[in-house]
Amino acid sequence: MTTRPEFPGIGFMRQALRLARKGAGRTAPNPAVGAVVVRGGRVVGEGYHQAAGLPHAEIEALRRAGSAARGADLYVTLEPCDHRGRTGPCTAAILASGIARLAYAMEDPNPAVSGRGAGRLRDAGLVVHRGLMEVEARDLNRGFCRWIVSGKPFVTLKLAVSLDGQIAAVGGDSRWITGAAARRRVHRMRSEADAVLVGGETARRDDPLLTARFPGGHDPRRVILTTRPADITRAKIFREPGGEVIVACPKGVPERDVRAVQDAGGRVLRLPARRGAVRARDFLAALGAEGVTSLLVEGGGRIAGWLAAEGAIDRYVVFVAPLLLGEGIRAVSGWASRSPSSGKRLAFTSVRRVGPDIEITAESMPAEASAPHSRTKCAPWGTPG
Repeated sequence: MTTRPEFPGIGFMRQALRLARKGAGRTAPNPAVGAVVVRGGRVVGEGYHQAAGLPHAEIEALRRAGSAARGADLYVTLEPCDHRGRTGPCTAAILASGIARLAYAMEDPNPAVSGRGAGRLRDAGLVVHRGLMEVEARDLNRGFCRWIVSGKPFVTLKLAVSLDGQIAAVGGDSRWITGAAARRRVHRMRSEADAVLVGGETARRDDPLLTARFPGGHDPRRVILTTRPADITRAKIFREPGGEVIVACPKGVPERDVRAVQDAGGRVLRLPARRGAVRARDFLAALGAEGVTSLLVEGGGRIAGWLAAEGAIDRYVVFVAPLLLGEGIRAVSGWASRSPSSGKRLAFTSVRRVGPDIEITAESMPAEASAPHSRTKCAPWGTPG
């Protein structure tokens, strides 16, 4: 006599999460989702969401399982949808397939639909388990979770700094502060982001491509924030293959600058400005309206300072090299706290070696968990780029 395998099995959800990660950076504005169909302790179908408009992970997994799905278990990293968008509701397909039990990692963060999918399946008689590896699933889709409730992307600032906190030598040369392993890690971070951002000064000085250069990498949209759009139209970013180039600038820039960007193959995103200054929240809302759920910020110091001063950075990933530069270009500039108690308090979440360098990850603390900030001096956006 055979016994039915224990339900839910964490190994199957782990496999669903591995599948979901294949879609990271490719599915915006949808989340990255993976699904596995299990019958008799054996995987009979699997799939992941590959891009917005294509079948959801559950549909792919059920299609591969075919008739073996009847009476089987389904593991999925996000609560199945119960509404019609560009594709039909996954709950209908699950019920039609004959799935008997469902385990999902996290509830749909969309307040308008949260809980509906699981509720419909329970009402139809399925055994439904919620919360298996929920922390890992939420971490994978932090961008979507932020965007679906706020309309703004999750913002990660990446810095490559010397041990004394400089992102470039005094003359502006930054190649290379960190080693090859850290640079490979950054290319993977780009591949997992919807968009990557630099300021106009960095675009002019470093002339970066901002592509994900490794086998199977996905190029993000490339965003340049500047008040002088015409000055960057000869950059490599317009000539080399890669993700879409978006030049964000205040509404008041001359029309000839706008035309210059368009003629170079880029797209202009005009932002509301007051006395030439753009607020970070308006910039992020504009990107959110473009379907950007996760933004990787790569430079320079004044862009980092502008976003940090407005509390717009969610996560800091800092690669620290065993190198001293003395005087140089600061990693974060353009604002100053009057005292340590009024600074931006962060929480370390991880520290690890990456080749000869150290990767430190820290996250912004909730406002109520940090000390009240005194007024900081912040250079208005308009001067950085």
